[in-house]
Amino acid sequence: MTTVLTPASPLTAADRCDRCGAQAYLRVVLMSGGELLFCAHHGRKFEPELKKIAAEIQDETERLTATPASASEDER
Repeated sequence: MTTVLTPASPLTAADRCDRCGAQAYLRVVLMSGGELLFCAHHGRKFEPELKKIAAEIQDETERLTATPASASEDER
């Protein structure tokens, strides 16, 4: 997915996928001015269509595989 780095605020656990309600990891700002939020699954599923209508895509899916900074050495 194409990522556009913008000063948009990071997505939080309160941000939910517009399709299924799971935690959102993608914010799609539409050329028409609206915005959609997607979980990683639905972001991948709708990627071809989203690229056609998106002005910006904020992709935070790398957080799904990142080790938390607060994890102890035993947890890593």
